[in-house]
Amino acid sequence: MTRTEALDQARKAAHQAAYLAGEAERHAYGTHIHKTTALAAAGALWADTSRAYAALAQALPETEA
Repeated sequence: MTRTEALDQARKAAHQAAYLAGEAERHAYGTHIHKTTALAAAGALWADTSRAYAALAQALPETEA
């Protein structure tokens, strides 16, 4: 995996985390506590994935153009 690929995966995972956080927030104001909890947990996992890819990208050498 190259630095560019790792950064791309980090961006995708961050986007998914943000989407799930928004969905959790949207469901938080109703009676969908189980759905809210599941969405928040999934969002947290995607955020962790994003951080892992970002750390990997930082450790990899610069990608040459």
